[in-house]
Amino acid sequence: MQTNLSPEFKNTVDGQQAEAILRKCVHCGFCTATCPTYQLLGDELDGPRGRIYLIKQLLEGETPTRKTQLHLDRCLTCRNCETTCPSGVEYGHLIDIGRKLVDERVPRPIGERTVRWALKEGLPSPLFSPAMKIGQSVRALLPAALKNKVPARQASGAWPSRTHARKVLMLEGCVQPTMRPNINSATARVLDAAGIQTVVAAKAGCCGAVKFHLNDQEGGKAEMRRNIDAWWPHVEAGVEAIVMNASGCGVTVKDYGYLLKDDLAYAPKAERISALTRDLSELLPELVDKLRDQVSATAGQIAFHPPCTLQHGQQLRGGVEKYLGELGFDIKVARCEAHLCCGSAGTYSVLHPEIAYQLRDRKLANLGETNPKTIVSANIGCIAHLQSGTATPVRHWVELVDDALSNS
Repeated sequence: MQTNLSPEFKNTVDGQQAEAILRKCVHCGFCTATCPTYQLLGDELDGPRGRIYLIKQLLEGETPTRKTQLHLDRCLTCRNCETTCPSGVEYGHLIDIGRKLVDERVPRPIGERTVRWALKEGLPSPLFSPAMKIGQSVRALLPAALKNKVPARQASGAWPSRTHARKVLMLEGCVQPTMRPNINSATARVLDAAGIQTVVAAKAGCCGAVKFHLNDQEGGKAEMRRNIDAWWPHVEAGVEAIVMNASGCGVTVKDYGYLLKDDLAYAPKAERISALTRDLSELLPELVDKLRDQVSATAGQIAFHPPCTLQHGQQLRGGVEKYLGELGFDIKVARCEAHLCCGSAGTYSVLHPEIAYQLRDRKLANLGETNPKTIVSANIGCIAHLQSGTATPVRHWVELVDDALSNS
């Protein structure tokens, strides 16, 4: 694609990065066919090709409007288009730049600003846990819209007490310890059974994705730097990896090297942190070898929903199904539209509930064709969002492995 950047952007970091991405796009339209918002709304400007054109117009000097902002906002950042694109267009990075530049030029109404501020400041806050616990205590009385965002309380189970020579770091996350605490403890127990000790750095917190994708990019980067500082002594001590059991966090931490590449103080460390980061599923080949004789897999059909942040953001596909199958689980993905987003997409289901719930129900209908006893996924947002629309239990796959170890 030819570009002619306006003087305002020509010599800026954002302008140069965006131009390099734009020039890879050949406007073939393959991405449109796999874009969930285009499929629902049927508007070219609610697909990747249209949004790319809107960003190109901005960079070439056209004034963005509220309509421009809305079309960019509606993007789920599922990055399905990146999987589809034959030209390697880094759409996820481009949409971040586009949203930032549009928000600098198009003021949002006070209501939008208030909700977005509450999400970006509230979800990573220490106050989130007590607020969620209050909500859980009165969950039965909440209206449906709020109840969908407040999962029932879950016991976490015991954290393993053994020490091992092999150690990995694990990010607990900002909402997962309160919403689904068993995911973290189950991860630690499964790794413990394989002879690997899970270490949590006390000062590490939100991965930075919430603020960054709500266009507080500097606030998000500050959280990234805080995590790097918290992890660095463990990295120097020789931890094998930084394990992520929420694929949304994993795709962000794997991007630290890119996002902080212009920060002279943090760029080398960020690159190292990204290189060490592994989604928990990437450990499955080794876990299967070590746990095969310790696992008694539960009976019943299991449906796996691969999160977009796993299959498109991290380009990890097929591993969970393959290796859980080797452990004896009867696990399948939906035959139809397994590549499509479930509608969770971080804070998207709060900001765009109508689209999010359409995608959720579409996803659950496809998963339901396998008649599952349980639905499993690999990201807290997807798990909570899907559970709000079904009575079928929705869990993290590591919880099934943990249960199977307990049953053996």
